[in-house]
Amino acid sequence: MPCNGSTPPPREPGALGPPASIDADSRNRRTSDRFEVTWSVDCLTRDTFLYASMRNISEMGVFVLTMAPLPIGTVLTLRFAPVGSGEPFSLRGRVQWVNQVKPFAENLNPGMGVCFLDLTPDARERLVEAIHTIAYVRDEVS
Repeated sequence: MPCNGSTPPPREPGALGPPASIDADSRNRRTSDRFEVTWSVDCLTRDTFLYASMRNISEMGVFVLTMAPLPIGTVLTLRFAPVGSGEPFSLRGRVQWVNQVKPFAENLNPGMGVCFLDLTPDARERLVEAIHTIAYVRDEVS
């Protein structure tokens, strides 16, 4: 189930990414803007500790660049600390899709899309503030 609670279209057997019945434009449509980042992130489950890199973030979730993505549906805790954000974030999420490592093929972005779960109003406010800071800094540099 997507982060927004709607039911996704059916997937083709064995598909790991967005459903094939969605056209390319729809795959890139998001309810929140994404911002490119290069932040370290710890991904924790009961059985796994994965140190990885976050490549983009929105109010709804993140893309985690990793050679060892977790299975779709895995619930995890994401811990990360953007520069200047004060206290580190510790947020629950669920793996929504996976871009598998493809041996012998070019795959520049292996990893997983993770949507945030159960954000408290305070956590959402802090997250939005961190994202707006990214957007502001990028606008200033341009």
